[in-house]
Amino acid sequence: MFETINPATGKAGEAMPMDDADAVEAKLARAQGAYRGWRTTSVDERTRLLAAIADAFESDRQRLAEIATREMGKTVKSALAEVDKCVAGFRYYAEHGPAMLEPVTVTDDVRAIWRPMGPVLAIMPWNFPYWQVVRFLAPTLLAGNVALLKHASITQGCARAIGEMVEQAGAPRGLFQNLAVRSDAVAGVIADDRVVAATLTGSEGAGAKVAEAAGRALKKVVLELGGSDPFVVMPSADLDEAAKVAVTARIQNAGQSCICAKRMIVHAEVYDRFVDRFSAGMKAVTLGDPMGEVDMGPLSSFEQRDTVLQQVAKAQEQGARLLFGAEKPDLAGAFLTAGILADVPRDAPIAGEELFGPVAMLFRADDLDDAIALANDTPFGLGASIWTHDEAERRRFERDIDAGMIAVNKMLASTPEAPFGGIGRSGHGRELGPWGLHEFMNLTAVLG
Repeated sequence: MFETINPATGKAGEAMPMDDADAVEAKLARAQGAYRGWRTTSVDERTRLLAAIADAFESDRQRLAEIATREMGKTVKSALAEVDKCVAGFRYYAEHGPAMLEPVTVTDDVRAIWRPMGPVLAIMPWNFPYWQVVRFLAPTLLAGNVALLKHASITQGCARAIGEMVEQAGAPRGLFQNLAVRSDAVAGVIADDRVVAATLTGSEGAGAKVAEAAGRALKKVVLELGGSDPFVVMPSADLDEAAKVAVTARIQNAGQSCICAKRMIVHAEVYDRFVDRFSAGMKAVTLGDPMGEVDMGPLSSFEQRDTVLQQVAKAQEQGARLLFGAEKPDLAGAFLTAGILADVPRDAPIAGEELFGPVAMLFRADDLDDAIALANDTPFGLGASIWTHDEAERRRFERDIDAGMIAVNKMLASTPEAPFGGIGRSGHGRELGPWGLHEFMNLTAVLG
């Protein structure tokens, strides 16, 4: 059984059954059978299903949100926004997907057509337990593929709820199934000949294991891994707006997001003024019962909170200065106050790590070149948020920042129509838009 703990109360939640080897085999066989029929369905039938799933999510948004809040601690307000984003994701592919599947005429004698591949396995994390799945599921079903999910152990209730939405929409049996297994069973599933590809959102370590398993089986894999995203503020920026957005970017989902802004890199000319505004905003963050009107709930688990506290202690040992926060409040759950680390030595090991919690690291940049060098001084390359109203600076950042995504004068966030993914130790491949759809399709050349 998967034992769950409500991170806001520390109390045990619903225990969820695990799949044994026979159950996994039955689901793989069912997926293979479902693919035989689904691959030949019309695009109209696929988009009708996507629209119906969107309707199911929308009509049950409150229940879905509360399941996520109980299982992993995000505020119910943010969980509702996540469900709404899922609705938008399904509807995006239902509306725009058919054009993405049109054959491409290369010459009078050459065409390229998009064909499905088969059952695809997705290994997904707990931090956005619906959206992470939907951005894989919607394009997978549109492509004519079949979806297998290995969800995080603490969000099995969310996995079950997604299955209920798909079933309620009228999907054929076996089109979407959650494999309720531990991580050590993933390699065996990837090796199975009925599974044609895999995608993972998670840690570097998990990504390396999945990539290794996929490599041994010679199967396609997409990896969306960690990030230590820079939030760069230049002298021409609107400091009030930049500081306000920086707070949201750092504490969203209690700081547990791969594209959270984690390293605040501020030009020396405006450093003190930005820090004053940013500090005031971080100190004003309210936390408490995530079912209520608060800015931030608990971290996903006591273990995750302890990990962040250990990183903060290590940062201080390496020369950083804790301005405030990063403390356990007098609350029963896995809560942690928002905090700021300043004077982080550039060569400190912690400077290159991902802090997966509501604690920001501050860096002072001497000039544009220094800001770019600091932004790129990380093994990750997921996203970046750049704050400048100087067009020449903007062009430099767009050219020279090592990242898969760049937001200018706004918070970086995923959206159904834009490619999502990174470079370096943040993984490879893309999700969302036509790019995510085509990752797991067979681009076939037709000559004559």
